Amino acid sequence: MDKNILYTAIQAALAAGAEIMSVYTDPKADFEIEKKADNSPLTIADRKSHAIIAQALAATPYPVLSEEGAKITPEERQQWKELWVVDPLDGTKEFIKRNGEFTVNIAYVKNGCPEAGVIYIPVKQELYFADIELGAYKIKDITDIEAYPSLDALMEQAERLPYANRTDDTFVIVASRSHLTPETEAYIHEMQQKHAHVETISKGSSLKLCLIAEGNADVYPRFAPTMEWDTAAGHAIIRASGKEVYQAGKTEPLQYNKTDLLNPWFIAE
Repeated sequence: MDKNILYTAIQAALAAGAEIMSVYTDPKADFEIEKKADNSPLTIADRKSHAIIAQALAATPYPVLSEEGAKITPEERQQWKELWVVDPLDGTKEFIKRNGEFTVNIAYVKNGCPEAGVIYIPVKQELYFADIELGAYKIKDITDIEAYPSLDALMEQAERLPYANRTDDTFVIVASRSHLTPETEAYIHEMQQKHAHVETISKGSSLKLCLIAEGNADVYPRFAPTMEWDTAAGHAIIRASGKEVYQAGKTEPLQYNKTDLLNPWFIAE
């Protein structure tokens, strides 16, 4: 995609992250926790992050499908060949627990395929960004965009993914911190029969997908519900790092802007 548009998405993620942290670090803050229709939590930080991202992306040519945005009919969405898929605060449960494992996710989707993505980890001040043509990158210790006047300037200072720093034969499985299902446990057991050394890492939010893109984990099996906005940005970063997110038991990757926004079970590897 156009570098300036990806740069705009990065700006939006960083600004949203700063707003989230203003709530997260305020000892007097009331998270204003509500329950959504699926019983998952929603906080004031989700809403503030959404407002910042929606305003920033309004300057781009593409409509926004956001977890916290207005409900849009499938018929209207099906007319969109290009769009943003956004989770303003991925890992709200982790945010409420104050364990730091939450992210801002912004993905550009074209014809159902994630072509570019941005993930920002506000607590760690770490930014992942990717484009299928430019590759996948990570940059640390970043809170705003001022020191980087362009996408090229960011890319010059960032590390290209995947890393090439794993030398042992350990097979690393990354799993959800909050949704470890019997099916996932069975998959882990199966891998333990196939590999001499298996390590399991638990992480919240889209951090699991980031570990795959980095090359610091070999596989992320997800046999529990997720929505498109949970995975789109991480999927784009994984694709740009030379890997893929497949529908479980199939050779087809996850698709986006479907009539039903619920993802099937999947395996990222």
